[in-house]
Amino acid sequence: MTKIFVATGFVLTLSLSAFSIFAQTQSREDILKNIEAKRAELAALEQRFLSPSEEDQARYAEFLNQPETGLIRLLPREKYDTATYKENKKSITIRGGGAYYSFARLTHEYGYGSDIELAKGTLSTGFAGGQSGSFVNLGDIPLETVSLETPAAQRLASNGTTRNKSQSRVPLKLNSTYLLRSVDPAGSDVLVVFKVVRIDSDESAIILWKLLKKSPVTQGARNN
Repeated sequence: MTKIFVATGFVLTLSLSAFSIFAQTQSREDILKNIEAKRAELAALEQRFLSPSEEDQARYAEFLNQPETGLIRLLPREKYDTATYKENKKSITIRGGGAYYSFARLTHEYGYGSDIELAKGTLSTGFAGGQSGSFVNLGDIPLETVSLETPAAQRLASNGTTRNKSQSRVPLKLNSTYLLRSVDPAGSDVLVVFKVVRIDSDESAIILWKLLKKSPVTQGARNN
C-alpha cells in the first residue's frame, strides 16, 4: 500500500512539474492568442445573451422578412452597465451594458450614435454630443398599421426633434407602439416605429422595429 502511495505521489509530482514547465515555456505570442480566443468566446456569449430568443425570432419571422426591420433586446442599464453602476457584479463587458441601440448603425455599443436607452423602466433618447430625439407613444396598436402617412409620423418627420424631457423620455410599456425620431449631428437622422412585444424576467425589453425614414443630417435638423 505504501508503494502505491509513493508511486501516485511521484506521478503527480511529475505531472505538476510538466505543467509548470509548459506554462513557463509558453511564448508571449501564445498567451496573446489565448487572450484573443477567450475574448472572442466572451463576445459570442454576450451576443447570445443580448439576442431575443429563438421563439421570439420565429414568432415575428414574417415581419422580419421585410426590409429595414429588426428584433432587439435592450437590457436595463442599472443592472448591466457596471462601468456606471460600480456596485453591481461585473457581467456584460459591452460599453453601455446592452442598454443602448443605434437603429442607424445597428449596434448596442454605446458611443456610436445610440438612438435609444432603457434604464429604470424608462426609454430615453437624445444623449451626449448634441444628439436630440423625441418619442410618441401610439398605444397598443399593430406595428404594421404605422407608416410615413400616419399623422404622428408626419409631424415628427416635419417638425424635427426636441430636448424637452417630456418627449425625450417615456415609460416602457408592454404592447405599446412608439414612434422615435433621433438626430445625431455626427451623421444620422432616423424615424423609427417600434413595439415592446415582451418584457423578460430580468426587466429587459424585446423590441420589434421598422425604419420608416433615414435622412442625411441637415442644419435644420441639428437646430431643432
